Amino acid sequence: MNGHVKSMRFQQFMGPATIPFSSALLSLLLVMALTKSVAASRDRCDIPLHPALKLTRHIHKETVDLIQTYKSSQGEILDLPCTVSGSNIPDPSISGLEASDRIVNIYTHLQAFFPHFKRVYAQQKDLQLPSSPVLTELNSVWIRSDSLAKLINNIYQSIFPNRPVPEPVGGPTTLPPPQNIFQQKVYGCAVLKTYKEFLSNVSQNLRSLKREICRKRIRINT
Repeated sequence: MNGHVKSMRFQQFMGPATIPFSSALLSLLLVMALTKSVAASRDRCDIPLHPALKLTRHIHKETVDLIQTYKSSQGEILDLPCTVSGSNIPDPSISGLEASDRIVNIYTHLQAFFPHFKRVYAQQKDLQLPSSPVLTELNSVWIRSDSLAKLINNIYQSIFPNRPVPEPVGGPTTLPPPQNIFQQKVYGCAVLKTYKEFLSNVSQNLRSLKREICRKRIRINT
């Protein structure tokens, strides 16, 4: 698998045959529904962040369940470690003093996680049966995360209509070198565990951004 990702687009990460047409359509319909919710309530101070917060919480719950499914499906390994060094998994923390910086940081973090999801999915596809719930749950988290990335981008454009989303710093995501089977299992668990922590931080930041943007809009209106 290519260790470098040359595109910021999640659909390009996956390739045309990675996700079935029905899954891609589900992702598109989900984004359209969430975007419609944003547009319909744009005048309220707590929107457009509420749909993103709701979706983030849902993905977090799915990821918690996925980790348990993942661990239980890795064969004879009873206590699978979920930490690994030198794998270039993104840091789960979110940085930025201004609202715009934090929104961009959430977006670029999501983009940085996608190549790792693709690697884990490909590895598990080789290790699991086609009917494995691990593949189904990985696919679901993947699709919803794609929708979240699109929604975060829409939020940024809604709040800052005259500012393009900045390009990420540091270039394309670097994936770990070839791994043996045990290393693959540990790496996959580490990706999911780190992603769960990242989603917790996203929820916390989105709640903070709701309060911050709401106060600013109230001051402007008064």
